[in-house]
Amino acid sequence: MNAALAPELASLEHRFVLQAREVAIAGRTWRLDRPRSAEDLINDADFARDERLPYWADLWASAIVLAGEVATLEGAAKRAVEFGAGLGLPSLVAASVGFNVTATDYYDDALLFARRNAVGNLGHDIATAHVDWRAMPDGLGRFDLVLAADVLYERPYAALVARAVTDALAVDGVALIADPGRVALQACLDECAARGAAVAERCAVRHVDGEAKHTITIYEVRLG
Repeated sequence: MNAALAPELASLEHRFVLQAREVAIAGRTWRLDRPRSAEDLINDADFARDERLPYWADLWASAIVLAGEVATLEGAAKRAVEFGAGLGLPSLVAASVGFNVTATDYYDDALLFARRNAVGNLGHDIATAHVDWRAMPDGLGRFDLVLAADVLYERPYAALVARAVTDALAVDGVALIADPGRVALQACLDECAARGAAVAERCAVRHVDGEAKHTITIYEVRLG
């Protein structure tokens, strides 16, 4: 890890037991620092307040598949945002192909890990923003590329994610939503269409990670 880490990024190794995960994307190996156990991070007070669980601390198959798709894009002079970035893999790959990236998450610690992983893999920091889909911040702007990987695991998220995605899209932009078939997926896609967007299946990818096997589908959303 780069010795020039900002203090708040270096402090993660004192606040958490870190575990590195390596993953190959488009011929390049990415090394992501993450907490050793997401279960260790469950906070009863957070859950009681808003049913918050630390899903951000895992590297999900959808993020790996989405990162592989992003690696095929050309991002020079374009802006990208990732919702529910977690450890930040799709954001990092977007930055590596030229996008000016903003990684967003509901957890402040997720944003610190995304930044730490950016420094470790790219040699520089990336922009981040704290985003609560229930109260979207003013001034986030519009983006040429909007990314979301496996964020539709709760039914109430369908409309929230659809609004966030369509509001963040530039006129000629595209959103890529990667999902393994979560409970809120179809409702989200339907809501995107109801908001005037065109929705299409882009690709379906079979992903194998040890004994775990997933089919991840990437949907693209464009403003009508």
